[in-house]
Amino acid sequence: MFLLRILKDDRGGQVFMLALIATLVLVPIMAALPADNALHLSPYTVTLLGKYLTYALLAVAVDLVWGYLGILSLGHAAFFALGGYAMGMYLMRQIGDRGVYGNPELPDFMVFLNWHELPWFWHGMDQFWFAMLMVMVAPGLLAFVFGWFAFRSRVTGVYLSIITQALTYALMLAFFRNEMGFGGNNGLTDFKDILGFSLQSDTTRMALFVISGVALGVGYMACRAIVKSRLGRVALAVRDTEDRVRFVGYKVENVKLAIFTFSAVLAGIAGALYVPQVGIINPSEFQPLNSIEVVVWVAMGGRATLYGAVIGALGVNYAKTWFTGALPDAWLFALGALFVLVTLFLPRGVAGLFRRKGGE
Repeated sequence: MFLLRILKDDRGGQVFMLALIATLVLVPIMAALPADNALHLSPYTVTLLGKYLTYALLAVAVDLVWGYLGILSLGHAAFFALGGYAMGMYLMRQIGDRGVYGNPELPDFMVFLNWHELPWFWHGMDQFWFAMLMVMVAPGLLAFVFGWFAFRSRVTGVYLSIITQALTYALMLAFFRNEMGFGGNNGLTDFKDILGFSLQSDTTRMALFVISGVALGVGYMACRAIVKSRLGRVALAVRDTEDRVRFVGYKVENVKLAIFTFSAVLAGIAGALYVPQVGIINPSEFQPLNSIEVVVWVAMGGRATLYGAVIGALGVNYAKTWFTGALPDAWLFALGALFVLVTLFLPRGVAGLFRRKGGE
């Protein structure tokens, strides 16, 4: 009943949820088919699909703040990466004495750099519940502190976008430094298992895929619930006429802060699900280009729809996978051409086609 109420008048969301449920049912069945079957999905494909789902969750988080609040964030890669690093720290602690140097306490990169004790911020990361808490707290706290100062200073528009981009760039430079204690430019890798289950196991990979799909569905529903709530209606008013909303007595900065922080937490969860599936997290995940790519996904799919962000993330990343394999030198040109064409002929994104047909 709750799902029906949230998805009422959201035809695109209904189709998306049905497609997601069907995918989560069909992919495990297809992966279980014999390898010589034409419908068989390899473990590599399952992992690739799982990665796409984490990207889709990140795109939904960006669409929430850009499409419904009017904040063009160019720093969500920072929140995604922080969630990924929190998960990576947990996975590194699970290696124990199975590392190259056999140290049961220190990760290999710390032994290599002649560290003699675990940094204080690594303590507790061997506990799954604590690590998952940090997956949400680290990006959420950063977004809260950043938003507290930015929104109360009434920084808006392109200036806010530039500051968010500077934030993720500063973090990228910081995480590249070996003395930070996060593996420097090599990052964190060589993960063995999660909760005792081998990350190389096909069953574990399938479980991560399903969990990513469930997280995407829950994240979508949470964002849709916010959009349909009083907070969401005020956010739309802030996006369209911020001065009027402030004039009638609403604390605009509190509205922005709440939604921006929640969006950052979603991005952190996406990053945490991304890391065990790709097997590495390094400072390159912070680079501003990643944040810009997410904005491109949302723009192509159709912002202020949520499901459009999913369409854009899946479509663009599938195209990237194909182009980088078949025509690696042509991918950036293809991405630019696709963005220009969508901007000129589909200003409301791909989702705009469905909304037009459905009379929305």
